[in-house]
Order: sequence, then C-alpha cells, then structure tokens
Amino acid sequence: MANNSAPPAGGLIAGMARPAWRMFIFACCGAVALAGITLSLAKGAMNIPVSDIAAVILGQTADAKGQVIWNIRLPRTLVGALVGLNLALAGAILQAVMKNPLADPHIIGISSGAGLAGVAVLILFPHLEYLITPVAFLGAMAAAVLIYIMAWKGGIRPIRIILAGVAVSAFLGAGISALLVFYSDRVHGALMWMVGGLSARSWPHLYIILPYSALGALLALVGAARLNVLNLGDDVARGLGLDVEATRLTMTAVAALLAASAVSVAGLLGFVGLVVPHAARLLIGSDYRFLLPAAALLGAGVVTLSDTLARTMFAPVELPVGIIMAFVGAPFFLYLLRREP
Repeated sequence: MANNSAPPAGGLIAGMARPAWRMFIFACCGAVALAGITLSLAKGAMNIPVSDIAAVILGQTADAKGQVIWNIRLPRTLVGALVGLNLALAGAILQAVMKNPLADPHIIGISSGAGLAGVAVLILFPHLEYLITPVAFLGAMAAAVLIYIMAWKGGIRPIRIILAGVAVSAFLGAGISALLVFYSDRVHGALMWMVGGLSARSWPHLYIILPYSALGALLALVGAARLNVLNLGDDVARGLGLDVEATRLTMTAVAALLAASAVSVAGLLGFVGLVVPHAARLLIGSDYRFLLPAAALLGAGVVTLSDTLARTMFAPVELPVGIIMAFVGAPFFLYLLRREP
C-alpha cells in the first residue's frame, strides 16, 4: 500500500503544514514581529522598561520617556516594520514570478531602479522630496521590465534572470555613481540613503510609506492564489486558464510598488527580500496564501531587530541597518547559490 503520509517536496516542515501547525507558525512569526517592535522601543541610549512603554502608549504618562517614545522611537520602529514587511513581500512575489529562489529586489536590480530615481530626485530636485515614492516606483518598474526583456529568450530561465539583473543593477549603479560625482556638494544625504538605514525616520516618513504598504500588501494577498497556480509551471497554468504573462506583469508591478516605497524611506536596504521569504517557506511551506502573511510578519521582526542591533552594538555610534542586513544576507545568498543544481 502506498504511503500517503510522506511530506511534499517543500520538506518535512512543509509537510507538517496542517491548520494547527500553520496557526502555530503564524503565532511564532507574530511573536518575532512583536519582540522586534518591543525591543526597538525599549533599547537605546535610554533603556525604557516595557511597563513604561505600555503606559506611554496608553497615554498614562507624558514625561521624558514619553517624549522619547512618541517623537523618536515609535515612528522609527513603525517605519522599520513596514519596510521589512514590504521588502519581504516583494521578495516572495518576485521568487514566484521569476521562478528563481535567488530573486530579490536588491539583487536583481529592481531596488537599483528605484534607487537611481530616488537619488535623482534627492540631488536634482530636493524641493520635490514628496515625489520620491511615485518616482521610485516608476524607476523600479522600468528596471523590472528591462530585466524581463533581457532575460526572455523563448521563455524565462533562472540563470538568465540573475545575469540580466546583475547587468541592469551594474548599469543603474553606474548612473547613481555619476550623479554623486557630478553633484559632490549634495551627496551626504544620498550616500546615507544608498547604504540603507532608519536614522531620523519620523512620523512624516510613516505617512509616506503607510498607504503604499497597505495597498501593496492587499494586492499581494489577493494575488496569492494566482502565484500558486504560476508555481505549477507555465503550461499547467495556461491549461488552468491563467493568463501567465499578465499575471507576471501585474505581480511584478505589485512587487515594484512594495520595494519602491521601502526604498523611498529607508534607502537601498538589501537581502531582506531574499532571507525572509526562504525562512518563511521552510517553516510554513510554499502555499502563498500562508507564505505571504508569514513572510510579512517575519520581515517586520527581522528589520526592527536588526535596526535595534545597529543602534546599540557600537553605541553611541549608530550603524545603518543596511550594514547588518548585508552581513547576514550575503552569506545566506552564497549558501543558496551553492545549493542550486
């Protein structure tokens, strides 16, 4: 008699992804996000007990600790959580659309498109800073379309996506460098933005990213079922009635929107979209109806925890969170590359 209890190809953990297991994983991911947010609010030059944080948020105190929480840490923490959510969702979507486990907004050049557009606004039109997010979205979408065109040759292959992404990223990176050279007197803010960080992020930055995060997350969850069908292969997906190319284009636009909004407030923060979706996939399986929410929670937790580490590791010197993510993400990328057949 055949053994019907064997786990699917996603691995043993994925095979255990029954409803109770999924609820447990969601609870764990939520706990990571909550821990990241709590530590981000509590740790810094002034350590604040969790009880005092709760009192401040509930409006029961308005002392110096309350000023630190409301005016400095809370907006920065919420921005970091949304940046992590956006980049994790963007990475998960791109990995499905491009059929490439190494796809990530930063690695394949989409973030570079957003970065070039954002740096151009910061340097050439600093008085139009409020336009960074829509302009960055257009840059990210243009980069995605260019990568897709360069990688297409009777179909899409993972190796061509990576090579096209590296080429586009290098080209756009040269454009960013040229702007920095020609306008060397205006580069300080742009340089910090390129590294990726959350320093001095406040309520206006939260108001910038929040609507894009809400819209992008909603569109991602609505498209989860189509991503599942797309993962079955182009021929099977077409046989099931899915417009493959329209789905790819639409979901790439959603990923570009999420990545561009994150880039517009946090700069070129890399590897979140690579590491987090893989961790979520190992825990909860490859069903995008569950993978996307889990990745969103993990992304929020990873970025807020990394930002807290960046702020406190060498206090009073603060590292950009992009440096911490690069130290974690680069070895993980090499590990995935070595696993590829």
